[in-house]
Amino acid sequence: MKNPAGDKPQIDDSAWIAGSAVVMGNVRIEADVLVAPNAVIRADEPSASIVIGKGCNIQDNVVLHGVEGSKVFIDEDTSLAHGCIVHGPCQLGKRCFIGFGAVVFDSVLEDDVVVLHNATVQGVHLPASKSVPVGRTVLSEKDVTELPLVDQGLMDFKHKVSSVNLDLVEGYRKMDSD
Repeated sequence: MKNPAGDKPQIDDSAWIAGSAVVMGNVRIEADVLVAPNAVIRADEPSASIVIGKGCNIQDNVVLHGVEGSKVFIDEDTSLAHGCIVHGPCQLGKRCFIGFGAVVFDSVLEDDVVVLHNATVQGVHLPASKSVPVGRTVLSEKDVTELPLVDQGLMDFKHKVSSVNLDLVEGYRKMDSD
């Protein structure tokens, strides 16, 4: 859908967007992205933009929104799990994982960051490979210094989620062409 300024999403032909998902405004979706049912991706306010990098998966009921003048950038192979909210301004690095019901706002997450379920991250910069535990609230640099690094189990988990969703993109594209 266009936004009131006339910006229309740019979606790579290899991406798969569920019919019930909403993608509107100044949004760019790169190759091999999965956007699952009921996801909402809105860059409809003036000068807002959203970029979703190659190989990302945006799962059911995820909300991505950029407020006026803000940008949301999600780098490649990042997973946004069911029901999470990523609100601009925001930047997520490569291979991040944002868990069920988590909220990320006005923050920068470097590569390989994991934000687990129902956590809140606001107004901070998370260095690469940090892990935000289930339900944790991270609002200050002091909170950031207390976070553990991602362990091998979480690395394996997020890799599996990404791999499964890339397979789904391929499977859904094949079904659409049959």
